[in-house]
Amino acid sequence: MKISKELLMTMGVIAISAGVAVADENIQAYAHPTLFGSQGHSLVTAENDVVIGGKIYKPCQAKTIEGKQNVVVSRNAKKMLDNMQSKMDQKRGAVYNPKMPVLRSELAFLISEGLGLTKAATDSYSDVTASYWAKEEIDRVLTLDIMIGYPDKTFKPDKAINKAEVFCTFAKMMEVPASKTAIPVLNGQQLKYIPEWAYAATNEVIASGILNVLPDQDKVINDEYLSKEQVAFLVSAMKKNFRIDLSNGAVGCATKYEQTAVKIKLSERLSARTSNVNDTFTAKTTQDVVFNGVSFPAGSTVKGKVIAVARPGVQKPGYIEVEFNSISNGDNCVEFPKNVSSAQADVIKNPNIISRVLGAPFSMVGRVAGVAGRSVSETAEVIANGSEEILDNCSDSMSDTFSLHPLKGLKSLGSGVIAVGKGVYNITKYAVSGTFGVLYEFVDECKYIIVPSMSNDSSLNPDEELTIIF
Repeated sequence: MKISKELLMTMGVIAISAGVAVADENIQAYAHPTLFGSQGHSLVTAENDVVIGGKIYKPCQAKTIEGKQNVVVSRNAKKMLDNMQSKMDQKRGAVYNPKMPVLRSELAFLISEGLGLTKAATDSYSDVTASYWAKEEIDRVLTLDIMIGYPDKTFKPDKAINKAEVFCTFAKMMEVPASKTAIPVLNGQQLKYIPEWAYAATNEVIASGILNVLPDQDKVINDEYLSKEQVAFLVSAMKKNFRIDLSNGAVGCATKYEQTAVKIKLSERLSARTSNVNDTFTAKTTQDVVFNGVSFPAGSTVKGKVIAVARPGVQKPGYIEVEFNSISNGDNCVEFPKNVSSAQADVIKNPNIISRVLGAPFSMVGRVAGVAGRSVSETAEVIANGSEEILDNCSDSMSDTFSLHPLKGLKSLGSGVIAVGKGVYNITKYAVSGTFGVLYEFVDECKYIIVPSMSNDSSLNPDEELTIIF
């Protein structure tokens, strides 16, 4: 019965929230402020986010905007994996597990996607057909000499590639001083499954520091293969810390790169309190910037999107996750890389008093109505489930009693009485919690009007100045 209740609650939440949260990587949580530590109706669809004690915790590896600790910028590694899964599913409907060893085709995809490779000549390999899911990405890494095929004119795209070979692939793209003969050691432990021919490349990758961001460090040290997830983090770290020189049509040595900084001033407010997943926003650059060889003067338009929202509640500020998509001026438009190295709020502003006073009544009515509606639906759910349980127990009691099993009948009757008590308790709890939630929302709106800085950590405001570094 408990499992049935949880399934019914889950189905109810999904039905109520349909059309609100639209993608697996998005979070749109409608928290219910409560005295009892329960979450209320919420939909949390990000696989790396968890609900603990009524609080929604940001996923590990989340990169926040400095000065805005509850504003998160999109995560490159997860997006690469999602894009790869989507393309694989379209082409072959494969069962996808990011924890499984990375294949040669997947390494080609992650490097091509993560480093923004575009130049490709068509290479002919008997096992990479024109319809193969990663054909374009394999052509790109082959054209730039990042990866190579086999002498028998095959690429072996579905073969797992061991970590020694992965390290050799990454070492081709960097020039970092490191021992060519020492046994590779990471975090004080010798890396297993590294043959002598890969010592130099592995030591170079270790010295670059990019292995430090990989999840499951023990597996990095002890396993023969890296997972798809680990390689995605590796590519993300490579993009963050090194400039990949493709100017000569081939990969030269990567060097510590000169970051491209885009200074912007927001044109609108984004907030964990009121914004929704897939809301778009714009900003204007405050300084000239050259991006991908294209010059953009101050005043150019930067576009972005909200990709995750967790509503604030009792003792939790909530958070909002955004991505910056493109910069444009006239006919010139350049897509931003998927990875943001860092972001910080240079000048933090609060919304002015007029905007707060005029906007608060609308958000207050909406939030109060949301809490009241969820409280009513929670209560209705308790009544529905309780009625089912009570009547089922009454039925069992009658059947057992008239089947000459009076003790079992009495037990079923007792369970029905207990169900009534539980129902009364839960209805009272939701009534009290809902009342508290309405009062909380009212007070929170008043607090926002009087002291807006208290919600500044989970919002981006008009005319705030940000520096986004790619």
